[in-house]
Amino acid sequence: MDVALALAAAFFFALGLVLQEKAASDQPPESVRAGFLTRLAQQPIWMLGLLAQGIGFVAQAIALGIGRMVVVQPLLVATIVFALPLGRLIEKRRIQRADMIGAALVTGGLGALLVVSKTSAGEDDASLLSWAVIGGGAVGVAVLLFLLARGRGSAMRAGLLGSAAGILFGLAAALTKTTVSMFDEGLGAVLWDWHVYALVIISVAAFWLEQAALQTGALAAAVATTMAFDPLSSLVFGIFLFEEALHESAVGYTVSLLSLAAALAGLVILARAKGAEAPPRSAPAPEPA
Repeated sequence: MDVALALAAAFFFALGLVLQEKAASDQPPESVRAGFLTRLAQQPIWMLGLLAQGIGFVAQAIALGIGRMVVVQPLLVATIVFALPLGRLIEKRRIQRADMIGAALVTGGLGALLVVSKTSAGEDDASLLSWAVIGGGAVGVAVLLFLLARGRGSAMRAGLLGSAAGILFGLAAALTKTTVSMFDEGLGAVLWDWHVYALVIISVAAFWLEQAALQTGALAAAVATTMAFDPLSSLVFGIFLFEEALHESAVGYTVSLLSLAAALAGLVILARAKGAEAPPRSAPAPEPA
């Protein structure tokens, strides 16, 4: 059930990303400042993408509540596989040979990961010190990537911002897992706990970075880096915060990591493919004399 929900979440995330990229890429580069999200929210197609992402988040939250983070989060890499045909359908983007090879690697790697993984049980929460050290470190890396993205070309900027977004999305997933587990104690326990407020702050920051990456128009680079660093950071959070593991044996763990590496290699191919380039846009019509 958790696998099906994770794949459903990946599909709706892909649909939301393609719709939001279509809206965000029409914004000028200098618009990624005050009021950026407000301007995007005025576009119906962007709001439709937001709705799709909301559905994806609900499916992801349920999957995290009943499954293991080290399995659910890597499956979200399938987002970019779904994004390719959706980009073709909605934005008329051409699917290149490299895109197909990358998608095959992603799909094969995820399939192998599901077959060989034998996840061990973990915890639903961690100590405050662990959250401060590991979570704080993740936020620091995301801020550094954001600063490095300034003044870069579209593909590089999309990659750096997407990487920062992916790290924060992984942290948000960890906070979501803990928050969902607390619902057994009642809504009051959730609202009085710091996790839910940290979740809101981290999610908004990750979402803003994601939109800034999409605004560059380099869809493949933005989605690939986001989807790569989301599961990678999630593995770190799952292992060091919740004491989860991909497998109980060293050999199985190695094969699981190799499967994930194959999927991530596919993401690199997709990010470097021609699909990473922003689609050509017609020049504005000259003003009448």
